[in-house]
Amino acid sequence: MELVYPPTARLSEEDKTSICYLAFPDSNSGCMGDTRLRHSAHPSVVGGGGGLVAGHARYNKAAPVSLQATPNYLYGFVYFRQVKDPNLPRGYFQKSVILLSRLPFVNLFLEVCGKVAPRFFRCGLSSLEEAWCNISKWPFPEPGESTCLSLLGEILNVQIPSDSSQCNIVLAQHTSGNTISPVHLLNLFSCFSTCVYHIHLLWELVLTGEPIVVMGSSPETCSQMVHALVSMIMPLRYCAEHRPYFTIHDSEFKEYTKTTHAPPPIILGVTNPFFSKTLQHWPHIVKLAEPVNKAGVYTQYEPFLHRDKAIVKKLLKGVATNRPEEVQSALLRRHLLELTQSFMIPLERYMGTLMPLHKNISPYRAAPTPWPFDPDAFLASLDKSGPQLTTGIRGNWVGLYRRFFRSPNFDGWYRCRYKAMSDKLQALQLESLAAADLGHWVRDKQEVEVVDMLLRIRCRLQESSRHEGVPLSEEVRHRLRMRMDEIVCTLPEDLRTVLNSNTS
Repeated sequence: MELVYPPTARLSEEDKTSICYLAFPDSNSGCMGDTRLRHSAHPSVVGGGGGLVAGHARYNKAAPVSLQATPNYLYGFVYFRQVKDPNLPRGYFQKSVILLSRLPFVNLFLEVCGKVAPRFFRCGLSSLEEAWCNISKWPFPEPGESTCLSLLGEILNVQIPSDSSQCNIVLAQHTSGNTISPVHLLNLFSCFSTCVYHIHLLWELVLTGEPIVVMGSSPETCSQMVHALVSMIMPLRYCAEHRPYFTIHDSEFKEYTKTTHAPPPIILGVTNPFFSKTLQHWPHIVKLAEPVNKAGVYTQYEPFLHRDKAIVKKLLKGVATNRPEEVQSALLRRHLLELTQSFMIPLERYMGTLMPLHKNISPYRAAPTPWPFDPDAFLASLDKSGPQLTTGIRGNWVGLYRRFFRSPNFDGWYRCRYKAMSDKLQALQLESLAAADLGHWVRDKQEVEVVDMLLRIRCRLQESSRHEGVPLSEEVRHRLRMRMDEIVCTLPEDLRTVLNSNTS
Protein backbone atom coordinates (compact mmCIF):
# COMPACT_ATOMS: atom_id res chain seq x y z
CA MET A 1 0.00 0.00 0.00
CA GLU A 2 1.76 3.14 -1.23
CA LEU A 3 -0.52 5.97 -0.11
CA VAL A 4 -3.50 6.60 2.15
CA TYR A 5 -5.69 9.71 2.11
CA PRO A 6 -6.46 11.32 4.43
CA PRO A 7 -3.00 10.79 6.00
CA THR A 8 -4.66 10.77 9.43
CA ALA A 9 -6.63 7.59 8.65
CA ARG A 10 -5.44 4.70 10.79
CA LEU A 11 -5.51 1.24 9.26
CA SER A 12 -4.52 -1.90 11.12
CA GLU A 13 -2.11 -4.30 9.43
CA GLU A 14 -5.02 -6.71 9.01
CA ASP A 15 -7.04 -4.02 7.24
CA LYS A 16 -4.14 -3.15 4.95
CA THR A 17 -3.58 -6.78 4.00
CA SER A 18 -7.26 -7.36 3.31
CA ILE A 19 -7.57 -4.21 1.19
CA CYS A 20 -4.46 -5.08 -0.82
CA TYR A 21 -5.74 -8.56 -1.67
CA LEU A 22 -9.14 -7.18 -2.69
CA ALA A 23 -7.52 -4.53 -4.88
CA PHE A 24 -6.39 -7.04 -7.54
CA PRO A 25 -8.40 -9.57 -9.57
CA ASP A 26 -8.32 -13.09 -8.12
CA SER A 27 -8.71 -14.94 -11.42
CA ASN A 28 -6.85 -16.15 -14.47
CA SER A 29 -8.85 -14.06 -16.94
CA GLY A 30 -6.03 -11.60 -17.50
CA CYS A 31 -8.10 -8.44 -16.88
CA MET A 32 -6.04 -6.36 -19.28
CA GLY A 33 -6.83 -2.66 -19.35
CA ASP A 34 -9.04 -1.01 -16.73
CA THR A 35 -11.37 -2.86 -14.36
CA ARG A 36 -13.84 -1.38 -11.89
CA LEU A 37 -15.27 -3.43 -9.05
CA ARG A 38 -16.64 -3.10 -5.54
CA HIS A 39 -16.19 -5.12 -2.39
CA SER A 40 -17.29 -4.91 1.21
CA ALA A 41 -15.51 -5.79 4.43
CA HIS A 42 -15.75 -5.66 8.19
CA PRO A 43 -13.07 -3.15 9.22
CA SER A 44 -11.29 -3.63 12.53
CA VAL A 45 -10.00 -0.06 12.69
CA VAL A 46 -10.67 2.63 10.10
CA GLY A 47 -10.08 6.24 11.02
CA GLY A 48 -9.99 5.25 14.67
CA GLY A 49 -12.72 3.12 16.17
CA GLY A 50 -14.45 2.28 12.92
CA GLY A 51 -17.84 3.56 14.10
CA LEU A 52 -20.30 6.06 12.70
CA VAL A 53 -19.96 9.79 13.34
CA ALA A 54 -22.70 12.32 14.08
CA GLY A 55 -23.11 13.12 10.37
CA HIS A 56 -23.90 9.48 9.63
CA ALA A 57 -26.51 9.44 12.40
CA ARG A 58 -28.25 12.54 11.02
CA TYR A 59 -28.19 11.12 7.50
CA ASN A 60 -29.57 7.75 8.62
CA LYS A 61 -32.61 9.33 10.27
CA ALA A 62 -33.94 10.58 6.92
CA ALA A 63 -32.42 8.10 4.45
CA PRO A 64 -34.09 4.94 3.12
CA VAL A 65 -33.12 1.94 5.25
CA SER A 66 -31.43 0.23 2.30
CA LEU A 67 -29.12 3.25 1.81
CA GLN A 68 -28.16 3.87 5.43
CA ALA A 69 -24.60 3.72 6.72
CA THR A 70 -23.82 0.88 9.12
CA PRO A 71 -20.96 0.60 11.61
CA ASN A 72 -20.11 -2.97 10.62
CA TYR A 73 -19.72 -2.46 6.87
CA LEU A 74 -17.14 -0.59 4.87
CA TYR A 75 -17.72 -0.43 1.12
CA GLY A 76 -14.72 -0.48 -1.19
CA PHE A 77 -14.67 0.75 -4.79
CA VAL A 78 -11.68 -0.29 -6.90
CA TYR A 79 -10.23 0.96 -10.17
CA PHE A 80 -7.56 -1.51 -11.35
CA ARG A 81 -5.27 -0.98 -14.34
CA GLN A 82 -3.09 -3.64 -15.96
CA VAL A 83 -1.20 -2.78 -19.14
CA LYS A 84 2.01 -3.98 -20.76
CA ASP A 85 5.09 -1.92 -19.92
CA PRO A 86 8.47 -3.34 -21.04
CA ASN A 87 10.26 -0.82 -18.83
CA LEU A 88 9.01 -2.52 -15.65
CA PRO A 89 10.68 -5.67 -14.20
CA ARG A 90 7.63 -7.93 -14.76
CA GLY A 91 6.69 -6.33 -18.07
CA TYR A 92 3.35 -5.02 -16.76
CA PHE A 93 2.03 -1.95 -15.02
CA GLN A 94 -0.39 -3.09 -12.29
CA LYS A 95 -1.93 -0.65 -9.84
CA SER A 96 -5.25 0.04 -8.12
CA VAL A 97 -6.94 3.07 -6.61
CA ILE A 98 -9.44 2.21 -3.86
CA LEU A 99 -12.11 4.46 -2.37
CA LEU A 100 -13.55 3.42 1.01
CA SER A 101 -16.89 4.64 2.33
CA ARG A 102 -19.63 3.67 4.74
CA LEU A 103 -22.24 4.81 2.21
CA PRO A 104 -23.45 2.25 -0.40
CA PHE A 105 -23.57 4.69 -3.32
CA VAL A 106 -22.19 2.22 -5.85
CA ASN A 107 -22.47 4.15 -9.10
CA LEU A 108 -21.40 7.46 -7.58
CA PHE A 109 -18.21 6.09 -6.05
CA LEU A 110 -17.32 3.91 -9.04
CA GLU A 111 -17.74 7.07 -11.12
CA VAL A 112 -15.47 8.96 -8.72
CA CYS A 113 -12.87 6.20 -9.03
CA GLY A 114 -13.22 6.39 -12.80
CA LYS A 115 -12.26 10.07 -12.70
CA VAL A 116 -9.59 10.00 -10.00
CA ALA A 117 -7.64 6.85 -10.94
CA PRO A 118 -6.83 7.65 -14.60
CA ARG A 119 -5.72 11.16 -13.57
CA PHE A 120 -3.50 9.60 -10.88
CA PHE A 121 -1.95 7.16 -13.35
CA ARG A 122 -1.14 10.10 -15.67
CA CYS A 123 -0.19 12.85 -13.24
CA GLY A 124 0.86 11.11 -10.05
CA LEU A 125 0.49 12.15 -6.42
CA SER A 126 -0.72 15.71 -7.03
CA SER A 127 -3.99 14.45 -8.55
CA LEU A 128 -4.75 12.36 -5.45
CA GLU A 129 -4.04 15.33 -3.22
CA GLU A 130 -6.38 17.50 -5.31
CA ALA A 131 -9.10 14.84 -5.29
CA TRP A 132 -8.85 14.39 -1.53
CA CYS A 133 -8.95 18.17 -1.04
CA ASN A 134 -12.19 18.26 -3.08
CA ILE A 135 -13.81 15.26 -1.38
CA SER A 136 -12.91 16.43 2.13
CA LYS A 137 -15.07 19.52 1.52
CA TRP A 138 -18.11 17.54 0.45
CA PRO A 139 -21.01 17.96 2.89
CA PHE A 140 -22.72 14.98 4.44
CA PRO A 141 -25.53 13.87 2.12
CA GLU A 142 -28.93 15.36 2.91
CA PRO A 143 -31.75 12.97 1.95
CA GLY A 144 -34.26 14.68 -0.30
CA GLU A 145 -31.85 17.50 -1.21
CA SER A 146 -29.75 18.13 -4.29
CA THR A 147 -26.03 18.67 -3.65
CA CYS A 148 -23.29 19.94 -5.96
CA LEU A 149 -20.00 18.08 -5.53
CA SER A 150 -16.75 19.43 -6.94
CA LEU A 151 -14.23 16.87 -8.20
CA LEU A 152 -11.12 17.59 -10.27
CA GLY A 153 -12.63 20.56 -12.05
CA GLU A 154 -16.04 18.98 -12.65
CA ILE A 155 -19.32 19.55 -10.84
CA LEU A 156 -21.51 16.57 -10.00
CA ASN A 157 -25.12 17.18 -9.01
CA VAL A 158 -26.25 14.44 -6.64
CA GLN A 159 -29.73 14.02 -5.23
CA ILE A 160 -30.12 11.60 -2.34
CA PRO A 161 -33.62 10.17 -1.87
CA SER A 162 -35.49 10.71 1.34
CA ASP A 163 -37.13 7.82 3.14
CA SER A 164 -40.45 8.63 1.48
CA SER A 165 -39.14 8.83 -2.09
CA GLN A 166 -38.73 5.78 -4.28
CA CYS A 167 -34.93 5.62 -3.89
CA ASN A 168 -34.47 7.66 -7.05
CA ILE A 169 -30.96 9.09 -6.89
CA VAL A 170 -29.94 11.00 -9.99
CA LEU A 171 -26.38 12.02 -10.75
CA ALA A 172 -25.94 14.53 -13.56
CA GLN A 173 -22.77 16.13 -14.88
CA HIS A 174 -23.31 19.85 -15.30
CA THR A 175 -20.36 20.08 -17.66
CA SER A 176 -21.83 17.73 -20.24
CA GLY A 177 -25.51 17.51 -19.37
CA ASN A 178 -25.34 13.71 -19.51
CA THR A 179 -27.31 11.75 -16.95
CA ILE A 180 -25.55 8.92 -15.20
CA SER A 181 -27.70 6.08 -13.85
CA PRO A 182 -28.77 6.34 -10.18
CA VAL A 183 -25.87 6.53 -7.77
CA HIS A 184 -26.78 3.44 -5.75
CA LEU A 185 -28.19 1.32 -8.60
CA LEU A 186 -26.56 -0.63 -11.38
CA ASN A 187 -28.00 -1.59 -14.75
CA LEU A 188 -30.21 -4.31 -13.30
CA PHE A 189 -31.30 -5.93 -16.53
CA SER A 190 -27.76 -6.35 -17.84
CA CYS A 191 -27.04 -8.47 -14.76
CA PHE A 192 -30.15 -10.65 -15.08
CA SER A 193 -30.50 -10.79 -18.87
CA THR A 194 -29.29 -14.42 -19.00
CA CYS A 195 -31.57 -15.62 -16.19
CA VAL A 196 -34.87 -13.81 -16.78
CA TYR A 197 -36.82 -17.01 -16.13
CA HIS A 198 -35.25 -17.27 -12.67
CA ILE A 199 -35.97 -13.70 -11.48
CA HIS A 200 -38.63 -14.74 -8.98
CA LEU A 201 -36.57 -17.68 -7.73
CA LEU A 202 -33.61 -15.38 -7.08
CA TRP A 203 -35.88 -12.84 -5.37
CA GLU A 204 -37.06 -15.52 -2.93
CA LEU A 205 -33.49 -16.68 -2.23
CA VAL A 206 -32.36 -13.13 -1.46
CA LEU A 207 -35.49 -12.32 0.56
CA THR A 208 -35.07 -15.37 2.80
CA GLY A 209 -31.31 -14.90 3.27
CA GLU A 210 -30.24 -18.11 1.55
CA PRO A 211 -26.48 -18.64 0.95
CA ILE A 212 -25.66 -17.83 -2.68
CA VAL A 213 -22.36 -17.91 -4.53
CA VAL A 214 -21.90 -16.04 -7.81
CA MET A 215 -19.16 -17.50 -10.03
CA GLY A 216 -17.57 -15.72 -12.95
CA SER A 217 -14.20 -14.80 -14.43
CA SER A 218 -14.56 -11.00 -14.39
CA PRO A 219 -14.36 -9.21 -11.01
CA GLU A 220 -16.39 -6.35 -12.46
CA THR A 221 -19.39 -8.39 -13.63
CA CYS A 222 -19.19 -10.64 -10.58
CA SER A 223 -19.35 -7.77 -8.08
CA GLN A 224 -22.12 -6.13 -10.14
CA MET A 225 -24.19 -9.31 -9.96
CA VAL A 226 -23.85 -9.53 -6.17
CA HIS A 227 -24.96 -5.92 -5.83
CA ALA A 228 -27.86 -6.55 -8.22
CA LEU A 229 -29.00 -9.51 -6.10
CA VAL A 230 -28.88 -7.45 -2.90
CA SER A 231 -30.88 -4.66 -4.55
CA MET A 232 -33.67 -7.04 -5.64
CA ILE A 233 -35.53 -6.63 -2.34
CA MET A 234 -35.30 -2.85 -2.04
CA PRO A 235 -36.66 -0.91 -0.19
CA LEU A 236 -36.21 -3.75 2.31
CA ARG A 237 -32.64 -3.80 3.58
CA TYR A 238 -30.59 -6.92 2.92
CA CYS A 239 -29.35 -7.71 6.43
CA ALA A 240 -27.29 -10.84 5.79
CA GLU A 241 -23.67 -10.52 4.70
CA HIS A 242 -22.64 -9.95 1.12
CA ARG A 243 -19.15 -9.95 -0.34
CA PRO A 244 -19.24 -8.68 -3.93
CA TYR A 245 -15.67 -9.84 -4.40
CA PHE A 246 -14.40 -12.70 -2.23
CA THR A 247 -10.87 -14.12 -2.60
CA ILE A 248 -8.91 -17.10 -1.31
CA HIS A 249 -6.96 -14.69 0.91
CA ASP A 250 -10.01 -13.68 2.93
CA SER A 251 -9.75 -14.47 6.65
CA GLU A 252 -13.05 -16.40 6.45
CA PHE A 253 -12.02 -18.51 3.46
CA LYS A 254 -11.72 -21.72 5.51
CA GLU A 255 -15.04 -21.08 7.27
CA TYR A 256 -16.98 -20.73 4.02
CA THR A 257 -15.37 -23.70 2.28
CA LYS A 258 -16.05 -26.20 5.07
CA THR A 259 -18.31 -29.08 4.09
CA THR A 260 -19.06 -30.15 7.67
CA HIS A 261 -21.86 -27.63 8.17
CA ALA A 262 -24.30 -25.58 6.12
CA PRO A 263 -23.04 -22.26 4.71
CA PRO A 264 -24.10 -19.10 6.57
CA PRO A 265 -26.59 -16.58 5.12
CA ILE A 266 -24.34 -14.67 2.73
CA ILE A 267 -23.92 -13.81 -0.95
CA LEU A 268 -20.39 -14.31 -2.29
CA GLY A 269 -18.92 -13.20 -5.59
CA VAL A 270 -15.87 -15.24 -6.69
CA THR A 271 -13.67 -15.41 -9.78
CA ASN A 272 -10.93 -17.86 -8.81
CA PRO A 273 -11.55 -21.24 -10.56
CA PHE A 274 -10.49 -22.91 -7.31
CA PHE A 275 -13.89 -22.01 -5.84
CA SER A 276 -15.75 -24.13 -8.39
CA LYS A 277 -14.58 -27.14 -6.38
CA THR A 278 -14.37 -25.79 -2.84
CA LEU A 279 -17.84 -24.21 -2.96
CA GLN A 280 -19.64 -26.85 -5.00
CA HIS A 281 -21.50 -27.96 -1.83
CA TRP A 282 -23.26 -24.58 -1.58
CA PRO A 283 -27.01 -24.95 -2.14
CA HIS A 284 -27.43 -22.07 -4.63
CA ILE A 285 -24.89 -21.24 -7.34
CA VAL A 286 -25.26 -18.53 -9.98
CA LYS A 287 -22.87 -18.93 -12.91
CA LEU A 288 -22.32 -15.95 -15.15
CA ALA A 289 -22.01 -16.23 -18.92
CA GLU A 290 -18.38 -16.97 -19.76
CA PRO A 291 -16.61 -18.38 -22.82
CA VAL A 292 -16.20 -21.75 -21.07
CA ASN A 293 -19.25 -21.73 -18.79
CA LYS A 294 -22.96 -21.70 -19.44
CA ALA A 295 -24.88 -19.09 -17.48
CA GLY A 296 -27.50 -20.42 -15.13
CA VAL A 297 -28.87 -20.84 -11.62
CA TYR A 298 -28.04 -24.18 -10.03
CA THR A 299 -30.23 -25.04 -7.05
CA GLN A 300 -32.64 -27.62 -5.64
CA TYR A 301 -34.79 -24.88 -4.15
CA GLU A 302 -38.53 -25.11 -4.84
CA PRO A 303 -40.04 -21.60 -5.02
CA PHE A 304 -43.09 -20.86 -2.88
CA LEU A 305 -44.57 -18.49 -5.47
CA HIS A 306 -45.50 -18.95 -9.10
CA ARG A 307 -43.54 -17.09 -11.73
CA ASP A 308 -45.12 -13.89 -13.04
CA LYS A 309 -45.27 -14.81 -16.71
CA ALA A 310 -46.38 -11.33 -17.74
CA ILE A 311 -43.16 -9.57 -16.68
CA VAL A 312 -41.01 -12.36 -18.13
CA LYS A 313 -42.85 -12.08 -21.45
CA LYS A 314 -42.53 -8.30 -21.41
CA LEU A 315 -38.76 -8.44 -20.78
CA LEU A 316 -38.17 -11.09 -23.45
CA LYS A 317 -40.19 -9.03 -25.93
CA GLY A 318 -37.96 -6.09 -25.05
CA VAL A 319 -34.91 -8.16 -25.95
CA ALA A 320 -36.46 -9.17 -29.27
CA THR A 321 -37.31 -5.55 -30.14
CA ASN A 322 -33.98 -4.10 -28.93
CA ARG A 323 -35.62 -2.09 -26.18
CA PRO A 324 -32.96 0.05 -24.40
CA GLU A 325 -31.47 -1.62 -21.33
CA GLU A 326 -32.32 1.43 -19.22
CA VAL A 327 -36.01 0.84 -19.97
CA GLN A 328 -35.68 -2.90 -19.36
CA SER A 329 -34.02 -2.20 -16.01
CA ALA A 330 -36.75 0.27 -15.05
CA LEU A 331 -39.46 -2.30 -15.85
CA LEU A 332 -37.69 -5.01 -13.87
CA ARG A 333 -36.92 -2.79 -10.91
CA ARG A 334 -40.51 -1.55 -10.68
CA HIS A 335 -41.79 -5.13 -10.77
CA LEU A 336 -39.41 -6.20 -7.99
CA LEU A 337 -40.27 -3.09 -5.95
CA GLU A 338 -43.99 -3.81 -6.22
CA LEU A 339 -43.43 -7.48 -5.37
CA THR A 340 -41.39 -6.61 -2.27
CA GLN A 341 -43.94 -4.01 -1.21
CA SER A 342 -46.78 -6.51 -1.62
CA PHE A 343 -44.85 -8.87 0.65
CA MET A 344 -44.04 -6.21 3.26
CA ILE A 345 -47.35 -4.28 3.43
CA PRO A 346 -49.11 -7.00 5.49
CA LEU A 347 -46.15 -7.04 7.89
CA GLU A 348 -46.21 -3.26 8.24
CA ARG A 349 -49.97 -3.32 8.76
CA TYR A 350 -49.66 -5.98 11.47
CA MET A 351 -46.86 -4.05 13.22
CA GLY A 352 -49.26 -1.12 13.46
CA THR A 353 -51.58 -3.26 15.60
CA LEU A 354 -48.76 -3.82 18.10
CA MET A 355 -48.65 -0.13 19.04
CA PRO A 356 -50.12 0.56 22.52
CA LEU A 357 -53.06 2.96 22.62
CA HIS A 358 -52.43 6.64 23.32
CA LYS A 359 -54.51 6.42 26.50
CA ASN A 360 -51.89 4.03 27.95
CA ILE A 361 -49.22 6.75 27.84
CA SER A 362 -48.72 8.57 31.14
CA PRO A 363 -46.49 11.63 31.61
CA TYR A 364 -45.36 10.27 34.99
CA ARG A 365 -44.45 6.70 34.01
CA ALA A 366 -42.00 5.19 31.57
CA ALA A 367 -43.27 4.91 28.02
CA PRO A 368 -44.98 1.59 27.20
CA THR A 369 -43.28 -0.84 24.81
CA PRO A 370 -44.77 -2.34 21.63
CA TRP A 371 -46.57 -5.65 21.96
CA PRO A 372 -44.48 -8.70 20.91
CA PHE A 373 -44.66 -10.01 17.35
CA ASP A 374 -46.77 -13.19 17.14
CA PRO A 375 -46.05 -15.09 13.88
CA ASP A 376 -49.18 -17.23 14.17
CA ALA A 377 -51.42 -14.20 14.73
CA PHE A 378 -49.85 -12.50 11.72
CA LEU A 379 -50.31 -15.54 9.48
CA ALA A 380 -53.94 -15.80 10.59
CA SER A 381 -54.50 -12.24 9.33
CA LEU A 382 -53.36 -13.01 5.78
CA ASP A 383 -56.75 -14.29 4.60
CA LYS A 384 -58.22 -10.80 4.94
CA SER A 385 -55.15 -8.58 4.48
CA GLY A 386 -52.53 -10.63 2.67
CA PRO A 387 -50.43 -9.96 -0.45
CA GLN A 388 -53.30 -11.10 -2.68
CA LEU A 389 -54.79 -7.62 -2.21
CA THR A 390 -51.91 -5.93 -4.04
CA THR A 391 -50.44 -8.54 -6.41
CA GLY A 392 -51.76 -11.18 -8.77
CA ILE A 393 -48.89 -13.57 -8.07
CA ARG A 394 -50.17 -16.80 -6.54
CA GLY A 395 -48.47 -19.41 -4.44
CA ASN A 396 -47.73 -20.48 -0.88
CA TRP A 397 -47.37 -17.05 0.72
CA VAL A 398 -47.68 -18.52 4.24
CA GLY A 399 -44.73 -20.85 3.62
CA LEU A 400 -42.65 -17.96 2.28
CA TYR A 401 -43.42 -15.84 5.34
CA ARG A 402 -42.46 -18.70 7.67
CA ARG A 403 -39.11 -19.03 5.91
CA PHE A 404 -38.64 -15.26 5.98
CA PHE A 405 -39.18 -15.25 9.76
CA ARG A 406 -36.00 -17.37 10.12
CA SER A 407 -33.86 -15.01 8.05
CA PRO A 408 -31.54 -12.13 9.02
CA ASN A 409 -33.68 -9.87 6.82
CA PHE A 410 -36.72 -10.33 9.07
CA ASP A 411 -34.60 -9.87 12.18
CA GLY A 412 -33.09 -6.65 10.83
CA TRP A 413 -36.45 -5.31 9.65
CA TYR A 414 -38.19 -6.15 12.92
CA ARG A 415 -35.45 -4.58 15.06
CA CYS A 416 -35.64 -1.40 12.98
CA ARG A 417 -39.43 -1.21 13.17
CA TYR A 418 -39.47 -2.04 16.89
CA LYS A 419 -36.97 0.73 17.59
CA ALA A 420 -38.96 3.21 15.50
CA MET A 421 -42.14 2.34 17.40
CA SER A 422 -40.35 2.53 20.76
CA ASP A 423 -38.91 5.93 19.84
CA LYS A 424 -42.38 7.13 18.85
CA LEU A 425 -43.83 5.98 22.18
CA GLN A 426 -41.02 7.71 24.09
CA ALA A 427 -41.58 10.89 22.07
CA LEU A 428 -45.30 10.80 22.85
CA GLN A 429 -44.53 10.26 26.54
CA LEU A 430 -42.18 13.26 26.56
CA GLU A 431 -44.77 15.39 24.76
CA SER A 432 -47.29 14.36 27.40
CA LEU A 433 -44.78 15.25 30.12
CA ALA A 434 -44.10 18.64 28.52
CA ALA A 435 -47.83 19.43 28.72
CA ALA A 436 -48.33 18.08 32.26
CA ASP A 437 -48.91 20.08 35.44
CA LEU A 438 -45.76 19.12 37.33
CA GLY A 439 -46.41 21.79 39.93
CA HIS A 440 -49.43 19.79 41.05
CA TRP A 441 -47.57 16.46 40.67
CA VAL A 442 -44.74 17.36 43.10
CA ARG A 443 -47.06 18.16 46.01
CA ASP A 444 -47.20 14.63 47.41
CA LYS A 445 -43.83 13.39 46.09
CA GLN A 446 -40.67 12.69 48.02
CA GLU A 447 -37.61 14.79 47.31
CA VAL A 448 -35.81 11.85 45.72
CA GLU A 449 -38.70 11.32 43.27
CA VAL A 450 -38.64 14.97 42.23
CA VAL A 451 -34.87 14.90 41.66
CA ASP A 452 -35.19 11.68 39.68
CA MET A 453 -37.81 13.27 37.41
CA LEU A 454 -35.61 16.34 36.97
CA LEU A 455 -32.57 14.27 36.01
CA ARG A 456 -34.55 12.16 33.55
CA ILE A 457 -35.85 15.26 31.75
CA ARG A 458 -32.37 16.77 31.68
CA CYS A 459 -30.93 13.54 30.24
CA ARG A 460 -33.52 13.49 27.43
CA LEU A 461 -32.81 17.12 26.57
CA GLN A 462 -29.07 16.50 26.43
CA GLU A 463 -29.56 13.48 24.16
CA SER A 464 -31.79 15.52 21.88
CA SER A 465 -29.26 18.35 21.63
CA ARG A 466 -26.61 15.81 20.56
CA HIS A 467 -28.98 14.32 17.96
CA GLU A 468 -29.09 11.12 19.98
CA GLY A 469 -32.03 9.26 21.41
CA VAL A 470 -35.58 10.36 20.61
CA PRO A 471 -35.89 13.35 18.22
CA LEU A 472 -37.84 16.22 19.80
CA SER A 473 -39.17 19.42 18.29
CA GLU A 474 -37.86 22.75 19.57
CA GLU A 475 -41.30 23.49 21.03
CA VAL A 476 -41.28 20.27 23.11
CA ARG A 477 -37.72 20.94 24.29
CA HIS A 478 -38.72 24.48 25.32
CA ARG A 479 -41.72 23.24 27.30
CA LEU A 480 -39.64 20.54 29.00
CA ARG A 481 -37.19 23.22 30.16
CA MET A 482 -40.14 25.17 31.58
CA ARG A 483 -41.31 22.04 33.45
CA MET A 484 -37.78 21.64 34.84
CA ASP A 485 -37.79 25.23 36.11
CA GLU A 486 -41.16 24.64 37.75
CA ILE A 487 -40.05 21.63 39.77
CA VAL A 488 -36.61 23.05 40.62
CA CYS A 489 -38.38 25.91 42.40
CA THR A 490 -40.05 23.40 44.74
CA LEU A 491 -36.71 22.04 46.03
CA PRO A 492 -34.70 23.35 49.02
CA GLU A 493 -32.15 26.09 48.36
CA ASP A 494 -29.10 23.89 49.01
CA LEU A 495 -30.33 21.18 46.63
CA ARG A 496 -31.09 23.75 43.93
CA THR A 497 -27.53 25.04 44.25
CA VAL A 498 -26.11 21.54 43.80
CA LEU A 499 -28.30 20.83 40.77
CA ASN A 500 -27.47 24.17 39.14
CA SER A 501 -23.73 23.64 39.70
CA ASN A 502 -23.95 20.22 38.04
CA THR A 503 -25.73 21.78 35.09
CA SER A 504 -23.03 24.37 34.57
